[in-house]
Amino acid sequence: MPSDITQSGVPIVARPVNTHRLRFDFTLRVWLTWALLLIALIGGLQHLGLDFALIRAKLPFMLGLHLSPNGFVQGVVLTILVTAMSMVFAVGLAVLTALGRLSRNPVAFAIATFYASFFRGTPLLVQVLLIYLALPQFGIILSALTSGIMALSLNYAAYLAETIRAGITAVPRGQREAAMALGLSPLLIAVKIVAPQAARVIIPPAGAQFVSMLKDSSLVSLMGLWELNFLAQSYGRSTYHYMEMLLTAAFIYWGLSILFEIVQHRLEVRFGRAYGATRG
Repeated sequence: MPSDITQSGVPIVARPVNTHRLRFDFTLRVWLTWALLLIALIGGLQHLGLDFALIRAKLPFMLGLHLSPNGFVQGVVLTILVTAMSMVFAVGLAVLTALGRLSRNPVAFAIATFYASFFRGTPLLVQVLLIYLALPQFGIILSALTSGIMALSLNYAAYLAETIRAGITAVPRGQREAAMALGLSPLLIAVKIVAPQAARVIIPPAGAQFVSMLKDSSLVSLMGLWELNFLAQSYGRSTYHYMEMLLTAAFIYWGLSILFEIVQHRLEVRFGRAYGATRG
């Protein structure tokens, strides 16, 4: 057993560190701090004189428990729908753009860099309005929902492409060479060798971008879609209680963001097990 000798000659035995106890103590202190901050926040809101009866009356509509007057989903349900569909299209387009950025074909490289530069260099609000208002000038008429999903997908795919490219380049070249020496096909190398290792680098920044997309989905309210932000502003104008409606929307967005962050953390743990650098 490892030990050390003090000046008095008494041996000191080194005890193993209880990692489970340290992890439990850390988690407990985190939750206690969160609880105290949440109590302080609620206490501060109590002094604003909010009309909680109005919040309870409008909350089911903002949560999407009722359909809009035209029979379509509204509130949180519509927000999640727009965000989820935009995520799917953004990931697919981002992968293609990242591969174009890594390509030795000058045409593919030029198209990928031009696209990424344009959509990263112009405001998302301008892109939403251009897609919704400018495309009809060329005979392309899209619904408000399709226009919003397209704008979010194109914008976030441009940013996500750089994240994916960084993840791919972070995988050591020797991994690919070893797989090629074993006779694996390029597709199998990409799926089984490169993707799992790149995911560890991609997931944290990609998760942050998806949380931002959730909040930026509020821009589709400019096109008259009855999503969460649109309802909050409409109810605020009609009742002259803007603070209640905006705070309700803010807390709902916050709750959705926490759910996204939990999923992101679980994915980080799953893909980081082999490296032992992520807390479970």
